Amino acid sequence: MNDSFHHLAYVFERFPSFTQTFCVREILELERQGLSPLIFSIRDTRLEDESQKHFPPDLYERVHFLPQGDDLVEEVKRLKSEERLPPSVVLTLRHWSDKGDRADKRRVHEAAYIGLKMQEAGVKHVHSHFAGIGARTCWWLKFFYDITYSFTGHANDLFIKSDFEVTLAKLMSDAALVVTVSDYTVRNLQGRFPESAGKVKRVYNGLNLEPFREAGQRREVDTAWSGERLIFSVGRLIEKKGFDDLIEACALMKKNGVRDFRCVIVGDGPMEDELQKLIQTNGVEDCVELAGPKSQDEIIAYLERAVLFALACVTEKDGGKDNLPTVIMEAMGARVPCVSTILAGVPEMVIDGETGRLVEERQVEDFAKAMEDVLSDKDRAIEMGIAGEDRAVEIFAKEVTAKQLRRLQVSRGLVRFDAGLAVSDPGLWTCYARQWVKRFFRLFRWQKKDRIGCGEP
Repeated sequence: MNDSFHHLAYVFERFPSFTQTFCVREILELERQGLSPLIFSIRDTRLEDESQKHFPPDLYERVHFLPQGDDLVEEVKRLKSEERLPPSVVLTLRHWSDKGDRADKRRVHEAAYIGLKMQEAGVKHVHSHFAGIGARTCWWLKFFYDITYSFTGHANDLFIKSDFEVTLAKLMSDAALVVTVSDYTVRNLQGRFPESAGKVKRVYNGLNLEPFREAGQRREVDTAWSGERLIFSVGRLIEKKGFDDLIEACALMKKNGVRDFRCVIVGDGPMEDELQKLIQTNGVEDCVELAGPKSQDEIIAYLERAVLFALACVTEKDGGKDNLPTVIMEAMGARVPCVSTILAGVPEMVIDGETGRLVEERQVEDFAKAMEDVLSDKDRAIEMGIAGEDRAVEIFAKEVTAKQLRRLQVSRGLVRFDAGLAVSDPGLWTCYARQWVKRFFRLFRWQKKDRIGCGEP
């Protein structure tokens, strides 16, 4: 295929980035499956100091980084002076000239710049992740250039209210497709925005499961279950992860006479001092450890030894919460039974009694009891771990989720036609056919309306 041919575009706030490796996985898997995206990043991540980079270095070469700061403003001014911008851009910038350096004004400049690049590439659809900066830039792309857009909503970008001028309601209303990562958020969005319900579809975040499955296969079960059994958890040390409840639950288990376990929590964040004091207050320094941030290889090594993964997710005071924690997928892939809470999309991952245990959030005694139950039955725990791996492979593998996303976009006419794609995935012919049928009937209705308007029978 011609390197200049792109099926669609992606606009990210930051790409590639270690903190959003699921976006990298999606792009790389779509490329592996034959899709060629034109990639834009609003922030230049080459200038950021990220010590860990879990992506191929040449990925930078496939990303169009926008000019930064005032350089972008000057570039848009140059394009305006050359009369290369649509009148709608010029009028909007003139109307917003007194609004200072507001975030929404920055989106106008980004869209003005990206839209021209997309026109030059012949790309007419753009996708973004999160109902945030990237999606709002896409909204302006539609307004200025009549480019269709879609976005993937995740968690706090949907749950927490924002004061953007382009509201979530506007994003939902004008999008050609709204993807979200759990059935829970599908129902949530359809209930809040019933007029957009038909365009909301679920595609789980995809994961490269192989390193985790290999860890599960390497596990020496007898060694892991003898002596000090490892309860593992990982995440930012913030309220929604519920690490305070996990520490309290471990203290309850110790009080109830459960011995020979050690809980290791990997991650850093603003609650580190508070959680360390909680460990000391509960007298569990001997069995609970805050291990700090670790690399992916180190996390995989922990999962290889773990007999239980625990994440006591909770709803934050402002409504923020986890939706589909990737760390639970990773643990499932490594055949580790999971104990978590009935919150958002978690019950779509952990099936109570089959792949782990679930309890209501903020019920510390119930959480402790669920962990005790798993630790008390080695054979049952092993069965749950194997069932978790099977479920992860079936619905969370990146090969599965990327194909689902691609078919959704094709079926809505959002991806440029490419017979080569359909050859590699015959199911796309059905998607193309449905779209052609829809276009035919739209054209038929338009022609019929036009004849009636001319006074014809």
